Amino acid sequence: MRGLAVTKRIILEMLRDKRTLVMMFIAPLFILTLMNFLFTSSNNQKATLAVHNVDSTLVKNLPSKHLKIKKIDNQKSAATNIREHDYAGVLTQSGSKLKLTLQNSDQGKSNLILQGLKTTQVKLKMKAAGTTIKQQAQLLQQLQGQLGTAVNQVKPEMQPAQQPNYNLHTSYLYGSSKSTFFDTLLPIMIGFLVFFFVFLISGVAFLGERTSGTLSRVLATPIRKQEIIVGYIGGYGLFALLQALLIVFFSIYAFKIQMLGSIANVILISGLTALVALTLGLLISTFADSAFQMVQFIPLVVIPQIFFSGIIPINQMAGWLQPFAKIMPLYYTAKSITDVIQKGTGFMQILPTIGILLLFSIVFYTLNVLTLRKYRRV
Repeated sequence: MRGLAVTKRIILEMLRDKRTLVMMFIAPLFILTLMNFLFTSSNNQKATLAVHNVDSTLVKNLPSKHLKIKKIDNQKSAATNIREHDYAGVLTQSGSKLKLTLQNSDQGKSNLILQGLKTTQVKLKMKAAGTTIKQQAQLLQQLQGQLGTAVNQVKPEMQPAQQPNYNLHTSYLYGSSKSTFFDTLLPIMIGFLVFFFVFLISGVAFLGERTSGTLSRVLATPIRKQEIIVGYIGGYGLFALLQALLIVFFSIYAFKIQMLGSIANVILISGLTALVALTLGLLISTFADSAFQMVQFIPLVVIPQIFFSGIIPINQMAGWLQPFAKIMPLYYTAKSITDVIQKGTGFMQILPTIGILLLFSIVFYTLNVLTLRKYRRV
């Protein structure tokens, strides 16, 4: 009976906590609905392949379902064309030699191009073989009707068709043939891990300050609200920065990924991401009354961040979903870290991202100052 009484008490407490009920029953439905939109909005990924001086027969037979063909006639190098136009690859031809240069920042697109070229060559060889068989059948019919006639008297157009024999050489602008999807995923995960753990730890820690009464005692002093927030950011920020450094160095050196850009830029972006997560974690914690409620905000605040960080290509999403990526801090973090690591992007190119992350931090800081008013009683 006493066990039944405990069960009854827990049920009544849960029924009184409307926020917990919403998070428990509505949040999973929200996540599933979002995943449905993300994964079914566009399942036909396309890679843009630029071609220069390539046989029209080969180009015409390339699969258009997964490849977007762009004919170019400039004399720029393949690497320059890729950097300027963000092509997934550039294909050039000299005689029977094909030279393919892949961007390789997205192994999925590289594989689409390689598979498309292999399929096309097989298709052309099969067509040539079919033509040869047909011509040989016609040749046999002629021989049967003209016994004793020399084979060299057959018309030239009746000679067996030559099968195309292209010699493909592949090079990679970023990474190598050994690059895997993990190499693409790792820069995104660096930003996500920094964001997630700083958000969670700072939010729970600040919540503890409130529930223990420490924040109330601090607010009872003449200290200003701005100074309180700056103090918390400074204290928690030091550990957040150390955590960001640990994640960055471990990811780069333990997994031995190719670093084309400056590691200082990766650290700078990660540090700013930690600052955004810290200010956001402090802000969200003001709406929670327990650590359990703080964790409940993860499906609404954190999980959408990872969906829009680039793991699912933004340009493959439904048009109405794409703008939502621009209001996600992790979108800018993941894109800039990926560009620095995989493309060697410099400081000036990531400067707009730095400004955006700072803007997010300022907005969250301002909201933190405003929300502290409800806790000050003097």
